[in-house]
Amino acid sequence: MFPTVEPLGAGTEHSAYLVNGTLVIRFRRDPAEAERVAAEARLLDFVAGFSPVPVPRPTFVDPVGGCMAWPHLPGVPLIGVHPRPDGAARLGVAARLGALLAALHAVPPEQAADFAELDDAPPEDWLDEARQQWPSVAGQVPGAYRPAVEAFLAEPAPEPPPAATLVFSHHDLGIEHVLVDPGTGEVTGVIDWSDAAVGDPARDYGLILRDLGPSALAAASPRDDQALARRIWFYARCGLIADLAYGLETGRQEYATKSLSAISWLFQQ
Repeated sequence: MFPTVEPLGAGTEHSAYLVNGTLVIRFRRDPAEAERVAAEARLLDFVAGFSPVPVPRPTFVDPVGGCMAWPHLPGVPLIGVHPRPDGAARLGVAARLGALLAALHAVPPEQAADFAELDDAPPEDWLDEARQQWPSVAGQVPGAYRPAVEAFLAEPAPEPPPAATLVFSHHDLGIEHVLVDPGTGEVTGVIDWSDAAVGDPARDYGLILRDLGPSALAAASPRDDQALARRIWFYARCGLIADLAYGLETGRQEYATKSLSAISWLFQQ
């Protein structure tokens, strides 16, 4: 009997396939970065040892071919669930993600140095990118919100965090990487750890805010810190523009749809 192979999706860095409904095989799209899968496999083994949510655990790694395989986790990416969990279910998702981030942030950064790079790119870089992307997406944004977006883009970026506050984190915790049971909304796993790094804790909290809203951010429980809160909102807003641009450029309508939905809470009129 021949094996079944189904495309699971492709991003800017990877293509993934489901084999016989039980095994995920993922390839790096850039051969020049193939060897990075070895470090990612070590990272996944490390995180699996303490993560409060399931993560992929590699059973096969080929650094030469940029290939890695792991048993398929149940659930579907939250970005594809319609309608998305609301009310208590949405807060439950946020609380699980908050627990994951708390566990990651508790890791001494030096323990992750073998497989997680330092990402200390200043917020100004994010703002520059958002300013460059805005002209290509502005026409899709309802006119009532455009002045608020443009006012944000005209402001200076927040100050970067002190080096002592940088933490180990997923660094790309958007809802496209959160698996849930489509019936209950329960989190069944978190995938795509290829961007995990030691960096600003505001990055992932900002994606929770961007994709799930202010009440979800409160449920994820970041510490009460005004400078952190400003960076969280900053990354959420820059991330919205980036995902809207990505969705429009690639035809991935789900990214554009979620971005346009989030405008109402990130850029209030």
